[in-house]
Amino acid sequence: MTPWTSDRPLRSPFGLPLGLRGRLAGLFMWWTNPQGDLFELLNVRPGERVLEIGYGPGRLIGLLAASPAGRVCGVDPSPQMRAFAARRNRGQVAAGRVDLRVGTAESTGFPDAEFHCVVSVNNVGLWPRLEAGIAEMYRVTRPGGRVLIAWHGGTGRSPIARRLAMPEERLGRVERALGAAFSDVTRREIPHLTLFEAVR
Repeated sequence: MTPWTSDRPLRSPFGLPLGLRGRLAGLFMWWTNPQGDLFELLNVRPGERVLEIGYGPGRLIGLLAASPAGRVCGVDPSPQMRAFAARRNRGQVAAGRVDLRVGTAESTGFPDAEFHCVVSVNNVGLWPRLEAGIAEMYRVTRPGGRVLIAWHGGTGRSPIARRLAMPEERLGRVERALGAAFSDVTRREIPHLTLFEAVR
């Protein structure tokens, strides 16, 4: 898999976690991405259907499952992360409150206009085709629904965020791609993340 941000195939275990390196990557993501700040910004309302693209070990999924959301779904390209996230959220999965699937940003497998909110955290830079992923986000978001895309960066600028932050030209491409599909696109910096928000 070659991401749109590079001309070389992705070799990092964070891109498609597999095997021992994938398990270690999942644990690292679990402990270093608490997701609390972003969860608060999502402001999930009672009964809303929410989709996370690239849920990884399932930290944000767990927060969403404990929110007033009516349905919490996720897609991730890694079967290993699906198993990891399902274990971490086993009670909510068993109760049918959480639906975790193997899928990608550009092929979620969900119906048109299914979700009130669609969110992607720290994986937009790994997608093979940026515009195709955003088109899929648009397709599965209901009219008036919102989309949030976050990537490493932000005001805190931890050593990890500094190393992984996108150059301005790539951030601009994300913003332009969102603007071509959605309305009311805004960009802001929060601790550790550069955040794009849009409304369908």
